[in-house]
Amino acid sequence: MFCLQVSIGAVNDIADVELDRVGKPAKPIPARMVSLPLARAWAIGAGGLGLALAWPSGVPTIAVAAVGLGLGYLYDLSLSRTVLSWLPLSLALPLVPVFAWLGATSGVPSGLFGLLPVALLAGAALTIANGLVDIERDVLGGKPTIPVRLGRVQSWLVHAALFAVALVLAFALAPAAPAPAAPASVSGGAPSTLLSVLRAVGLPLGTVVVMAGAGLLLAARQEIRERGWELEGVGTAALGIGWLAGVAALSGGGAAS
Repeated sequence: MFCLQVSIGAVNDIADVELDRVGKPAKPIPARMVSLPLARAWAIGAGGLGLALAWPSGVPTIAVAAVGLGLGYLYDLSLSRTVLSWLPLSLALPLVPVFAWLGATSGVPSGLFGLLPVALLAGAALTIANGLVDIERDVLGGKPTIPVRLGRVQSWLVHAALFAVALVLAFALAPAAPAPAAPASVSGGAPSTLLSVLRAVGLPLGTVVVMAGAGLLLAARQEIRERGWELEGVGTAALGIGWLAGVAALSGGGAAS
């Protein structure tokens, strides 16, 4: 997954190089720290390595990885410049836990599927938040993202509403980890107590971090808004960890159901 994300990020920098020359000249390619041929080689090599590393986990895992990689490229090369910029991340974010679980267990527990609508909503919200970070650059570059079309305030409200629904669904649908019974443990040696703690802490902590990030996205300075977007990403990850810990505890630590 790290390699796949590196490849997607490199392609994004390649596709946005002209915009970055105006709005973010300190990025590696505009600053001439990395050449375009090297960036292309990095993108191809990282993507190929990511797929190769998924190979031992089987064809379904490779297929999920390939779909996620393709969605990232679709965003980079086309949809990031349109009002559909939210779509690739919304579809790709739910694939991350599916990819991980398939790679580890060759199956997907039923409790994981409830996470999909939450991830779809959170993915759309994160994409709009990312557009809020870069709204000045996108206006200069004529990039018709959702924040450029709707304006900063309306876009923030839309992204906040999406996150609000996602959080409500997360608390309503996330499986609750059973109380651990000594000396209960799950396969792989991870104590059920740890999974219960992660389940109990992950969702409320993620909510607080997402809310803090949303507050920073209201700032006038781009640097502060970028920290807000990063916090929302961290908060979303915490929500996912809490959910997955509940699924793992109920499924015996990762056995597919």
